[in-house]
Amino acid sequence: MTAETTAWLDQRPARSIVYISFGSLVMLSADQMAEVAEGLYDDSGNAFLWVVRASETPKVPIGFADKAGGRGLIVTWCPQLDVLAHPAIACFLTHCGWNSTMEGLAAGVPIVAMPQWGDQPMNAKYIEDIWRLPTRNGLQAGD
Repeated sequence: MTAETTAWLDQRPARSIVYISFGSLVMLSADQMAEVAEGLYDDSGNAFLWVVRASETPKVPIGFADKAGGRGLIVTWCPQLDVLAHPAIACFLTHCGWNSTMEGLAAGVPIVAMPQWGDQPMNAKYIEDIWRLPTRNGLQAGD
């Protein structure tokens, strides 16, 4: 894990961080990025680690990183398996690409699905309605 990300996560209580990543191909619209940002900061009240690829950073609302301050960390990359295994991670907001789905399930982290296209809606359906695998905190995926 990067030193910045590790140090930031290590300072957080167990199960307190929302981890957000939309993979290497999904490109959210500027409106979607603004909605995610608003949801993270204004609506959830939780600390968060948001991976935004360098090519997508112009879509992050202007001033959001500064506004988020110490409550949120935005990075352009981090090793997802290491992050998901960190005890500070509470849940994983993902596009539900196959690799992210398997990594989230393997880590036992509750998944919040935001599928975009391709196999992602089907993967989200399986997470919620079919597999219903136990997660780290005892909830079922989709609860």
